[in-house]
Amino acid sequence: MKRSVILWLVAVVVTLASAVWQKTTGPTYPLKVDAEVHGLAVSGKLMRSQTVDTPVPVSLEAGEGLSGEVRWRRWPSDDPWQTVALVREGGTLVGELPGQSVKAAKIEYAVSVGTSDADRITYPTRLRFKGAVPTPILVVHIFAMFFGMLFSLRAGLEALVRGAALRWQTAVTLLCLGVGGLMLGPIVQRYAFDAYWTGWPIGEDLTDNKLAVAVLFWVIAAWQERRGRLWPSMVAAVVTFVIFIIPHSLHGSTHDWESGQQIQAAIVRWLPFA
Repeated sequence: MKRSVILWLVAVVVTLASAVWQKTTGPTYPLKVDAEVHGLAVSGKLMRSQTVDTPVPVSLEAGEGLSGEVRWRRWPSDDPWQTVALVREGGTLVGELPGQSVKAAKIEYAVSVGTSDADRITYPTRLRFKGAVPTPILVVHIFAMFFGMLFSLRAGLEALVRGAALRWQTAVTLLCLGVGGLMLGPIVQRYAFDAYWTGWPIGEDLTDNKLAVAVLFWVIAAWQERRGRLWPSMVAAVVTFVIFIIPHSLHGSTHDWESGQQIQAAIVRWLPFA
């Protein structure tokens, strides 16, 4: 098998693996519930992202004899906790939390399921509300970023073997990151969170900042390639890979209920719950 084909296969496999990692990690991916209470199974997924003005459904498969409730409040805030009882519908416990009308607004909630108040398992998490993004823009953004990662890895491997295709692969990497990230990224964020850019120097949004770092490394790599230096391309590929496996939306835009402004706050899976 030709060396080029092998390098492409490696790049594709690693890119697909990183895409799966991105999809299944991070603070907006549903929280999986899979447990037993006195031999009765409890399973399902708890939402951690929802469109503004849309109620948040809570649904868990739970064995007969189990009951549950949801406690929730706006986050970050000192609001009193509100309680919503889960209602049994066949083999499922269901409930609903009210939607919020502010983009980047968050709530924290905890679902408790068990046989009594003293014998329950509790799953605490947070959810962020976002505006709807037009599908064509979102699809092009996602595909451009995916191919940016693919060509970044392929260019890094090409630099490693001192291949002749490095320059055009670097150009395609910069094109994909530029179109998908620098151009469409802010547009997606504007629709979702009413802000074009919340990274450095005006904010601390990790998603924006890591994109800027990746583009900067590839600009330097492209410049160094013209001087016959290939190691910056390998470094840029490694940096981009590390950046892409950082879960998406960490330290992202958050509505501050007190000030009415957006802040950057890390979203964590497990929370202290009173």
